[in-house]
Amino acid sequence: MRRLLPHPAQAPADPRARARWLAEEYAPPEGLWVRAQMISSMDGASSVAGRAGGLANPSDEALFAVTRALADVIVVGAQTARSEFYGPAEPHPDLSQARTTLGRPAAAAMVVISARLDISPALLEQPAVPGADTVVVTTRSAPADARRRIESHGIEVIVAGEQSVDPTQLMEKISDRGHKSVLLEGGPKLLGQFHAASILDEICLTISPRTVGGDSSRIILAGESVTNWSLVSLMEDEGFLFTRYRHQSLS
Repeated sequence: MRRLLPHPAQAPADPRARARWLAEEYAPPEGLWVRAQMISSMDGASSVAGRAGGLANPSDEALFAVTRALADVIVVGAQTARSEFYGPAEPHPDLSQARTTLGRPAAAAMVVISARLDISPALLEQPAVPGADTVVVTTRSAPADARRRIESHGIEVIVAGEQSVDPTQLMEKISDRGHKSVLLEGGPKLLGQFHAASILDEICLTISPRTVGGDSSRIILAGESVTNWSLVSLMEDEGFLFTRYRHQSLS
């Protein structure tokens, strides 16, 4: 993986050293910080056969694991969690000790967004990592029986909106829990809601050297809102481009 901006540099070849190097490169600033991590094909598709993983390579997967290891909390929509086979977040093999040394849980907490409470069974499993809890965020109109089913697994369900989850209310509840570094993993509709609410500070976008065609969605859907971003980092590996954009007001 070569860093092209702000100046050329070579990432370490050893996976452990590379993970630490990436953790330094992608370390979030102090205070509340909302980062989105997405992947797109050259022609703008956000998935292949319904899965973003079909666009990735090992370097993208390694970076994904590092940004998760840097986060206090991971936010994901229920549909993305189902299609990508999500379970509770797991500790990074090379970075978890740095978290626990600072008094943080070894892995990030997981926040799953679902208005209908259609949650993947894997996410209802209690994590083995103390403090890395799974929380489900829903609406006041969510089905009561579905809520009871989820709560019977010991999963907390909180409300942040009437008919749909309100990103601003959600961020208030996340902040109230002491979380600062927030990683938003999609999908495109949820990312669009955060984008429209002007909550995103940073977008980490991997551009895959593949074309997909068809009618796959873009990385941001719903809530049209034109926003300017500044490129702060660009790396390349085997034709994959790893970009990092910061909201222009923060540059």
